[in-house]
Amino acid sequence: MTTNLPNDPYDLRKVLKELQDQPGQYHETNELVDPMAELSGVYRYIGAGGTVQRPTQEGPTMMFNNIKGFSDARVLIGLMASRKRVGQIFHHDYQTLGRFLKDSVNTPVHPIQVDHDQAPAQEVVHRATDPEFDIRKIIPAATNTEFDAGPYITVGVVKGSSPDQTMTDVTIHRMVLEDKDTIGMYIMPGGRHIGHFLKQYEDLDQPMPITINIGLDPAITIGCTFEPPTTPLGYDELDIAGSIRQEPVQLVDAVIVKEQAIARAEYVIEAEILPHASMQEDINTHTGYAMPEFPGYNGDANPAVNVVKVKAVTHRQDHPIMQTMIGPSEEHVSMAGIPTEASILDLVDKAIPGKVTNVYNPPAGGGKLMTIMQIHKDNEADEGIQRQAALLAFASFKELKTVWLVDEDVDIFDMNDVVWTMNTRFQGDQDVVVIPGMRNHPLDPSERPEYDPKSIRFRGMSSKTIIDGTIPFDMRETFKRAPFKEVKDWQKYLE
Repeated sequence: MTTNLPNDPYDLRKVLKELQDQPGQYHETNELVDPMAELSGVYRYIGAGGTVQRPTQEGPTMMFNNIKGFSDARVLIGLMASRKRVGQIFHHDYQTLGRFLKDSVNTPVHPIQVDHDQAPAQEVVHRATDPEFDIRKIIPAATNTEFDAGPYITVGVVKGSSPDQTMTDVTIHRMVLEDKDTIGMYIMPGGRHIGHFLKQYEDLDQPMPITINIGLDPAITIGCTFEPPTTPLGYDELDIAGSIRQEPVQLVDAVIVKEQAIARAEYVIEAEILPHASMQEDINTHTGYAMPEFPGYNGDANPAVNVVKVKAVTHRQDHPIMQTMIGPSEEHVSMAGIPTEASILDLVDKAIPGKVTNVYNPPAGGGKLMTIMQIHKDNEADEGIQRQAALLAFASFKELKTVWLVDEDVDIFDMNDVVWTMNTRFQGDQDVVVIPGMRNHPLDPSERPEYDPKSIRFRGMSSKTIIDGTIPFDMRETFKRAPFKEVKDWQKYLE
C-alpha cells in the first residue's frame, strides 16, 4: 500500500484549476452541443489552429458542459492547442520546451502504485457483461467531421506490457468505437512498442491486455509521444511525465484485465487486442475516411485496423471529463512536435555540441513533418556543420520531411522571419539539398508512387529536403540586420 500521497495530487483537474486563473486560457460553456461533428466544428473557429481549414485561430481551451446524449459527462478540447499554454502548464518558457523535455528524459521519475480506493478513475465501474453495456453510451467520444468513420478516441493513452511483464509502454493511437464492445485501433507499422508487444502475444496466440486512459494532464499526453531512439524499447514514458511535473504518475491495477491503469484519469477502458484479427475501419459508415489527420487532410479509412474487445469502462463519479482533439489542430503539434524537438536536440548535442542552439517543429508540418534548426557558427571550420545537423535530425526522427536551417538572429517561432531567410540568405541552385527515396510518414498524401514514380516505390516513401538559410561564415558582415536602438522601458509607452 502506498503512503504519503500528496494532498493535492497532480492530474487534469489540478491543471484546469490553475488555467482558470490565467486570462484567456480557459472557457466553459453550458450551451448544448452535439459531439458528432458540431463540437469540433465550433472549436475549429475558436482555438484549433494548426493545419485546420481556415478560418481558425489560437484560442482558449474549452470545456463543454452540456453534451447531447450524455447528461453527466463533460468534453474538454484544445488543452494543448497553444504552445504558450503548454509552457504555462509546465511552468516553463515555451521557447525552450524542447530542451526541457530532453532534460526530463534524462531525469526520470518512476510511477508509483496505489490501491483501488485511492484511484478516482475507478469510482464507477461498467462491465461488458452488464446487460445494457454499450461503450458508445458511456463515453462521449466525438467525431471531427460528418464523414468520420465513427466516434473517435483521439487523446487516449494506451498502456500495455510484454507477455512476461518485463517491459511496458504508453502511446497514443486513433481509436474508433465500432459497436457496443469493440474498438478499431490503428497501430502504425514500425516504431511503436505496443505493436512489438502485440506481435509477441500473437506468437503465443493470446489476446493482449491493455488499458486506454482518457482525461489526463499534458505531462502524460505529451511525455508519452516520445519515440526511438530517445526512448528505446523498454523505456517507460510515464517516467518522463513524472519528471516534467516532479511528481510520480499514480498507477492502479485494472479491475478485470491484467494491466495497470492511470489512477487519476477521468475514464479508463479495460480491453484486449485480439491476436491475428483485423476489421475495416469505416465498417459502419463506408465513407472511405477515418478522421482528419495532422497533415490537414481526411485520413483514408484503413481496411485492416486491430480489433480491440472492451471488458470494462471505469470513470470518475463527479462529471467525468472526456478529452478530445481535432486531428490537424495545434494540439497535435504540441503532442508530437515538442518531444521531436527534444529528440533532435538530444542527438545533435551529443554529436555536434554547441552548434544547434534551438529547434522548433512548427504547425505547418503538424509537429512531425518539418523542423527549424537555429545554427551557431564560431569560425570557418563550422561552415557546413549546419547541413550535418540536418542529417542528424533526419536520423533521429524518420517521419521528418523538411529541415529549415537559420542563423541565431532569426526568430524560429516567427514563420515570417524564417521565410525571410529564403528570400535574402538563399539561392535555390545551391541551398536546397534533396535526398530521395527515404522512408517517411504514410499520412502525407503526396507520398504515393503515382505522385513521383522515380523516387517513391511504395507509399510512405519521400524525398527529404534541407533548406539552408544560413549565412556563409565568410560573408557574415554582408548580412547584418539593420540595427535598432535598444529601449528597455518600451512598454511604458503602452500604459
